[in-house]
Amino acid sequence: MEEVKVFWAPGCSSCVRVKEFLADKEVSYTSVNVAADPAAMKFLATLGVRTIPVVVRGKDYVFAQSLDDVAKFVGVGHRAERLPPAELVDRWMTILDIATDTIARVPESRLDERPAARPRSIRDIANHIFQVPDAFLQTVVNGIEDWSVVTTESAPPGTDLPAILAYAERQKKELAGWWRDLDDRSCTRELKMFYGVHPMHVFLERSVWHSAQHTRQIISWAESDGIALGRRLTSDVLDGLPLPRGLWE
Repeated sequence: MEEVKVFWAPGCSSCVRVKEFLADKEVSYTSVNVAADPAAMKFLATLGVRTIPVVVRGKDYVFAQSLDDVAKFVGVGHRAERLPPAELVDRWMTILDIATDTIARVPESRLDERPAARPRSIRDIANHIFQVPDAFLQTVVNGIEDWSVVTTESAPPGTDLPAILAYAERQKKELAGWWRDLDDRSCTRELKMFYGVHPMHVFLERSVWHSAQHTRQIISWAESDGIALGRRLTSDVLDGLPLPRGLWE
């Protein structure tokens, strides 16, 4: 059988998670950091792949946004217990509030710093936290399949701190409004996305921990650089979310 390869980049939340998942399942794989290997994305393009993380065996591949899909691809068992949708939404709103409070404390002059040899700057990561609910809503409300076009690598030109904070408030308001007006809160509706068809509940959970992971990164960077912080991500907010153990890799 051909070797399994994982194509990833530092700081990518799903990248950290899939590598830990495979290691925990004792699946041997070759790690390919696309940020350090210019040929890696060119190879993926020959497969028709333009996003990471992706798990590849020969010419076959699976996107790693879903660990259920990854488990089937590599032939291991996987069973996930998920928090109820109402609890996930409540946690998400809290996480986004904490992210907003943290980002508001970052001096504008520090936003272009790049932690952990990651192509994304703090500006990009801060903006990306709120691209996650934006992508979620565009998927569940508007039916877009490739939500990766919303979660861009870089913040749009001219995105200063006030613009990020305004975007944050707008997305929190839209998310709260969506949940308030949602008739079927079981979140069992199937969503067709670029990596397959999955229940809304699964995508909701993924979006919540995705925002949480990048918020963890911002908080860790701020703490290490001596920026005074207010609210923190505590265990009552994070327990039960399938977060990776690592922050960047």
